[in-house]
Amino acid sequence: LSRARLRSGRARAVLINSGSANACTGAAGLAAARETSSTVADAWGIASAGVLVASTGVIGKPLPVKAIVAGVGQLHRAWRAGRDDPRQAARAIMTTDTVPKIASATVRLHGGAARVWGMAKGSGMIAPNMATMLACVLTDAAIPTGELRSALRAVADRTFNCVTVDGDTSTNDCLFLLASGRGGAARSAGEKARFRGGLEDVCRELARMIARDGEGATKLVTVEVRGARTASEARAAARTVSESPLVKTALYGADANWGRVLAAVGRSGARFDPNRVSVRFNGLLVARGDRDDALGVDL
Repeated sequence: LSRARLRSGRARAVLINSGSANACTGAAGLAAARETSSTVADAWGIASAGVLVASTGVIGKPLPVKAIVAGVGQLHRAWRAGRDDPRQAARAIMTTDTVPKIASATVRLHGGAARVWGMAKGSGMIAPNMATMLACVLTDAAIPTGELRSALRAVADRTFNCVTVDGDTSTNDCLFLLASGRGGAARSAGEKARFRGGLEDVCRELARMIARDGEGATKLVTVEVRGARTASEARAAARTVSESPLVKTALYGADANWGRVLAAVGRSGARFDPNRVSVRFNGLLVARGDRDDALGVDL
């Protein structure tokens, strides 16, 4: 439903619920999504086509339409009374998350500053395929829809799509970016670059929060690959290392078992000479080839 509505490039609201993923619920689930989003549209006096939906929770569980409709009424009354707080939304969408995930940045643009604010949820079923999470990013920057879309795709690929906790993907990944256009405008190449930088800062922080709060996680690990032939091979090597159960057990036990790292890189599909590879843990060199290293893997 959200994909269909986003073709217009415009949206006014996002309705997010936790507890039910509203996935594998058939025609009744689609009807429930339409009904609940229509309730938001009616309350705020906007078109239903401008309301996006996102759900997280148990797969196959029917959406509790009556509860959501009642909740929308409560939200609208709080909004009219000036009691709305975006931090409450970040807490409300939590499932197995232990903490709410919020990040923000401010960038200088033409005509003034613009703010980027985002929230996300995600703790389990996290893997690099849109990262298995729900995220909503808001900005008051004045940027055309096409440029917003291209910026978001590029940023998501460098942030959320690089996160993995357990290697499992989900049914309900989504990332929304809404811009009101009331703040500064990104007109020049430099201003567009600054906006994209602020957007990437927010999305990267949210992605790191998701990894840090992963179900059962005790460590936050960044895998950096240097000297790969292509970006896709670097990504394949990093993904295989980060999703390897044996590498994870070594990291959990604080055991710098570099052989497991090399084994993971070897089966990743990345092309490299085993005699020209190095491995570092926290900057400490633990393995070095007999020639100048061409491929470096840092954890």
